[in-house]
Amino acid sequence: MNKKRTTTTEETEEKDPSDSSNGEEEDQDEGPAKAKRTKPGTGGEEGFVRPVKMSRGDLYRPPTAEELNQLKEAESLFHCSLLKMQMEELLKEVALSERRKQQIDSFVQKITELLHDVPESPEVELSDLSWLSGGVKVPFLLVPKAAKGKFHMVPPASVNVIGSYPLGTCTKPRISIDLAVTIPADVLHPKDALNQRYPRKRALYLAGLAQHLASSPAIGTMSYSCLHGNRLRPLLLLTPPGKDSSFTVRLHACPPPSFFKPSRFHPQRNNIRTEWYTGLEASQSESSEPPTPHYNSSVLGDLLPRAHLQFLSAVSSQCPAFPQGQALLRVWLRQRELDQGTGCFSGFLGSMLLAYLLSTHRISNTMTAYQLLRNSLHFLASTDLTVNGITLAKDPDSTAPSLSDFHSAFHVVFVDPSGHLNMCADMTTFTYKQVQHEATLSLQFWDDPTVDGFHALLMTPKPMIRTADHVFQLCELVKLQSSCKKMNLLGELMDHGGNYIQTALPFILSLLQRGLGQRIHLLTHSLSPDPEWSVDSEAPKHKTQPPLSFGLLLVPEHAASVLERGPSADSPQAVEFRQLWGPRSELRRFQDGAITEAVLWEGESTWQKRLVPRQVITHLLQLHADIPESCVRYVGGMLDDVIKVGREVCSTGDEESLKVVQVYDDLSRKLWALGGLPLSITSVQGAHPALRYTQVFPPTPLVLDYSVFDKDKLTKSLLPQEGKPCPAYITPIKVICHMEGSGKWPHDRQALRHIKAAFHVQLGELLSAQQRYVCRPAPTHLDVWKNGLLFRIQVAYHREPQVLRESVSPEGLLVVRDNEEAQALEMETIHKPLLTSTLHGLQQQHPCFGAACRLAKRWLGAQLFSDDISEDTVDLLVASLFLQPAPFAPPGSPQVGFLRFLHLLSSFDWRNNPLVVNLNNQLTAADYTEIKNDFMASRESLPVMFLATPKDRKLSIWTKQAPSVQMLQRVVMVAAESLKVLEPQLMDAGQVQDVKVAIRPPLDAYDVLIHLNPKQVPLLSQAVDLPSTTFSRGTLSGKTHRPGGAMPVIDFNPVSCYLAELRDAFGDLALFFCDPYGGTVIAVLWKPKAFSPQPFKTSQIAARHVEVSGDEAHSVPNVEAMLEDFRVMGKGLVKSVDARTEKWMV
Repeated sequence: MNKKRTTTTEETEEKDPSDSSNGEEEDQDEGPAKAKRTKPGTGGEEGFVRPVKMSRGDLYRPPTAEELNQLKEAESLFHCSLLKMQMEELLKEVALSERRKQQIDSFVQKITELLHDVPESPEVELSDLSWLSGGVKVPFLLVPKAAKGKFHMVPPASVNVIGSYPLGTCTKPRISIDLAVTIPADVLHPKDALNQRYPRKRALYLAGLAQHLASSPAIGTMSYSCLHGNRLRPLLLLTPPGKDSSFTVRLHACPPPSFFKPSRFHPQRNNIRTEWYTGLEASQSESSEPPTPHYNSSVLGDLLPRAHLQFLSAVSSQCPAFPQGQALLRVWLRQRELDQGTGCFSGFLGSMLLAYLLSTHRISNTMTAYQLLRNSLHFLASTDLTVNGITLAKDPDSTAPSLSDFHSAFHVVFVDPSGHLNMCADMTTFTYKQVQHEATLSLQFWDDPTVDGFHALLMTPKPMIRTADHVFQLCELVKLQSSCKKMNLLGELMDHGGNYIQTALPFILSLLQRGLGQRIHLLTHSLSPDPEWSVDSEAPKHKTQPPLSFGLLLVPEHAASVLERGPSADSPQAVEFRQLWGPRSELRRFQDGAITEAVLWEGESTWQKRLVPRQVITHLLQLHADIPESCVRYVGGMLDDVIKVGREVCSTGDEESLKVVQVYDDLSRKLWALGGLPLSITSVQGAHPALRYTQVFPPTPLVLDYSVFDKDKLTKSLLPQEGKPCPAYITPIKVICHMEGSGKWPHDRQALRHIKAAFHVQLGELLSAQQRYVCRPAPTHLDVWKNGLLFRIQVAYHREPQVLRESVSPEGLLVVRDNEEAQALEMETIHKPLLTSTLHGLQQQHPCFGAACRLAKRWLGAQLFSDDISEDTVDLLVASLFLQPAPFAPPGSPQVGFLRFLHLLSSFDWRNNPLVVNLNNQLTAADYTEIKNDFMASRESLPVMFLATPKDRKLSIWTKQAPSVQMLQRVVMVAAESLKVLEPQLMDAGQVQDVKVAIRPPLDAYDVLIHLNPKQVPLLSQAVDLPSTTFSRGTLSGKTHRPGGAMPVIDFNPVSCYLAELRDAFGDLALFFCDPYGGTVIAVLWKPKAFSPQPFKTSQIAARHVEVSGDEAHSVPNVEAMLEDFRVMGKGLVKSVDARTEKWMV
């Protein structure tokens, strides 16, 4: 029974999701067996899982040595046994099932048989393609067209399976099986290494195979591709017929193993003659021809695949965990988009790396897959192959190049066992630096017990748009031809077979690295994808490939600097500096008296300074590579439009936030300095998002136009005039002012309120008398009009929440009971000020934190979710991205912070995990474990979105009220869709560029839309789509604020007031949604149970009418009356009410 149970489980795990047809057949076969049912214990049904009876001795038997080893391994190698199980499950998931292997073996056998039946063709000139039928093209760009040599088609000398499949390291989801088809020796000539003769014969041979296989019903689809984007090494791709095409067989045409002498392909030798390539007579001798190391390595790579397979087979046979370790390394590379494309770190390189570590005894044969992965990442992080290359060759022959020879020809050096081939020939320095950076990051996160290393490093994809702080693209790649010409790269162009993109790329990268210098931590680039085209099409030209994308990881302290200070005018480096920057370089005298070369970039606001790298890049590319600015598509601040403020100097709110903080700091000093108070002030704390730089549109100092207001003479306050547009909305910025403790504070809640009201009055009198501020006291607060900003000061006493919790029972006993009033007071006077000061500190560490929060809140507001996810909650969610950024580095731009926010919302497991926000790094690994355990123990009683902070580990006070389960599901879904729309918008230059598509809300799901009069919407200028008409809101622009005057209209937003009235009157029947930032539509959603008939009660007749059926009377909602009430309640504000559905029909 145990054996049967295990078999059933394995079959379930190995079944591939793509095998829909086979799955159906299996289900049909198992149908009769499943139909039979037997009672547990009767033993009828085969495969029925029952508990196994064990004797007492077996049940309490001491663990075996093997079990003890496994327990010890889980304890010492993994943070917990869960990580070990996760690794094992992942390996099962990516491994090929036995059924899939049988399908592959069968298909490979059919192909092999077909290949041995290839018909022969007569010998023709290499340039004569008449023997090919018109339906099949040669997978090669024949430039130049002329080439010497003869060619004829014959069956292959041998067909062998090579690559990862015979090694057992082939993994899902991209299953590729490599077949080496050996070209017979009589087709080739020893001098075919010259002038692309061999690569052309190779391509012709593949075309001949394609022509032969095209008529076979055993082949599904056929297409051409290239090995890692190398156009000199085309491939023929075959898939099986029918739906079961989840794997691809790749045919590699190869010469016989020892046909060419390896010494012919030394990195310093030339195999492409300038005269042949250019068509011009060259006076230079063969010895003066430029070396062609990349071309040489392309040809040499075809000679060695069988030798590499033998080498890897010998090494892997000694290490049982080799296939699993290589599979984990592949998954790690795939998540970082490093394993595919030109110059990638392929799975083959991963296998060779493990082989190198094994052969040099850096890892042992007894290590587990997890240990192999960790040691591989440690080696990559600590070893720079761009400086110190490594070799697998133990005893290379005398003709083998030295490591220094390889370093002089290639950027990255990793030599194969033969000693002749650099396996990283096509890899750029910057790709390897990216691999190093990722390995270093991964080790940091894996060693952090507070991070879920498995999920972050092996399950989270890292696309460039979400990884790099800024991204830019080179769109018209044909312009790189002129770049090669300007940089005199003819020799390199011949070496790359005319691929001007790969020729120019390293030089462009080096140029940008020099120019960006200290501004960036890392410069990365996309790996050109392997092209794929049908066998009846010509090989695509280089310019048809997607735009080249480049990613910048910024250094926040230097990235936004507008000044590039160079060497002193008389130093030798000054010439290099002037050559690099051209006319932008000029001599400047600095305050320290130094006269140096310098470059000054444009940038007044923080938003403009954030895009200084764009100016650097476009200037350098235009100056040195002839790439015009129109070809550079910079994706750094495309999303900033939705939070921009200001007309003369555009800003994303950074300067406005700083101004608010400066005025607040001045007010705080004035409060501390006040004399005449009966008790001293112990602390002044801000409790408003603007004071932590996260207010979407920070308050701006206003100068009022008194002519458009009425004035209340008694209170010296302004009043809005009827018929005029709603005045500008003035945000009250809350400030909590704690007074010192004293025995004279009363213990009665009502008396406390009176004392606080008296403090508000006295504070107002003192500020008016000593500072000439306009003040208006109220029982709960004091409003202070200072420098065009409104501060709302609230006096607090530290024992008041405790007083609110105390009550006296009828028996005279003191009872302490928590209540909502005390919690709300604690939130306002303790938690929010603490959060504000903490996040203000986070903004100082990460300058883009505030702007990322503003983008996130703007998106939530536009999607009508602001009432469900509060501002404080959003700030904590975004803060978590900076404090626990795994698997990324902390965001360095608002855009990437926002994209990660959407990903967090849509992918986090809110049901089963708490989101821990480790503010000030106060929580230890033990605290994380305790929070998780407490969360699991009390999950059903906790909020659906649970945020834990150092001061709030068990309750999640920030999300206690909202969101509900339904609204969180909606937020998660919309975030996922927005990300799906937004990322292609940012990366695909071919799409219509309108990122606001992801910001605008879908209104189709709502039942009623209440359209508002724009004239009475005070925040209309903050709308996603700016209105065509504007209204005067009673403010004067271009003037400075003067002290004194009247108190303005404060916190008056008709939309908010109307929304509150609607919820109060109809909250039991409908949900109301509105964009708080200039939204002109209120969306109404009827509650699902609102329209079910209710028993008639006189107390519940509001918004309902009575229907009588027989002896029973029921009340149902009166929709027509409600719609009319919507209009009446919003008279002057409501423009129209649009009923969009018939859902209320009972």
